[in-house]
Amino acid sequence: MMGNQACAEGALAAGCSFYAGYPITPSSEIMETLADRLPREGKVFVQMEDEIGSICAVIGASWAGAKAMTATAGPGLSLMMEGLGYAAFTETPCVIVDVQRAGPATGQATRVGSGDILQVRFGMHGDVCPIALSPGSVQEMYDLTIRAFNLAERYRVPVFLMADEGIGHLRESVFLHKDFTIENRVRDASRPPFGTPEPDGVPPMPVFGDGAELMITGSTHDEKGFRKVDDPEPHRRLVERINRKILDHEADIVEVEERFLDDATVAVVAYGFTGRSALAAVKALRRDGVRAGLVRLKTLWPFPRAALARLDQRVQRVVVPEMNRGQVAMLVRAEMNAEVVSLCQTDGEVIEPEAIAARVREVLP
Repeated sequence: MMGNQACAEGALAAGCSFYAGYPITPSSEIMETLADRLPREGKVFVQMEDEIGSICAVIGASWAGAKAMTATAGPGLSLMMEGLGYAAFTETPCVIVDVQRAGPATGQATRVGSGDILQVRFGMHGDVCPIALSPGSVQEMYDLTIRAFNLAERYRVPVFLMADEGIGHLRESVFLHKDFTIENRVRDASRPPFGTPEPDGVPPMPVFGDGAELMITGSTHDEKGFRKVDDPEPHRRLVERINRKILDHEADIVEVEERFLDDATVAVVAYGFTGRSALAAVKALRRDGVRAGLVRLKTLWPFPRAALARLDQRVQRVVVPEMNRGQVAMLVRAEMNAEVVSLCQTDGEVIEPEAIAARVREVLP
């Protein structure tokens, strides 16, 4: 099965009942699959006029009680940014799949890249801490799509699945298992939809039709949703809570894969399709006697600081291969005392294991 098709299957398994999107390479197979499957299951598929309308439709569907998603690539993600900020501030659960390609601008629509990592964290104005997952296989396109929906429902937040063209168009065997828990938002019309006594808490989310008097606005609002645009305290309280509900639960949200670290003196930190090449490179290095290890980031945001702190106690140097100009390497440097070396590739091709192994050999302690 193709990675994009596995993503669509994961969405259906998680209970997705609404999709709105606009076709864009290399994500279109997600849309094509759901265009066929959702109506046949009595659910809703809408092709919108553009990505701006798509994210707005997803937000509206979520407040109507649907588990809603969209899929896009870099140019479409840029168009969605204002709507995504609105979704974050109104605590609207939804899933956004970004199948990254070689940018910027139109770039190379059919080639691979991973240049959107910082955009999903800093592209929305104001202080917003999103959740972003990074699949490294077709199986993880299925599994992490389900996890994305669960996290969106648990924390009332937009969740990004940061795939890339390599994973999206890769074909592998995939097990469409059903041994997982499906989470749903707490629908309690008797409690304020934007307030909770816990400073890092997630309030319930009544939806239209539940009997609650809902006020939903992108302006600063109080616990009941009423605008408070001139009062500093409600703004401070709201901004702190929507960030703390993510940052204070990093242990629940963040996932990494750690391999061969017990005796490692040098490590590779990788994610997405590049994580596959990194694993092959580390195995080859170890066959040659190089004590190399691997940390593969399955969560990009919140950034896996605890995993990097553990790694910092083990190794002297870290190599970060990326299909961009070193976006994650910059973040790794900020978290570690070890020397961090980039391996950047921006030609629309995947990074081969041999290139990673060669870079590791160059920096061996």
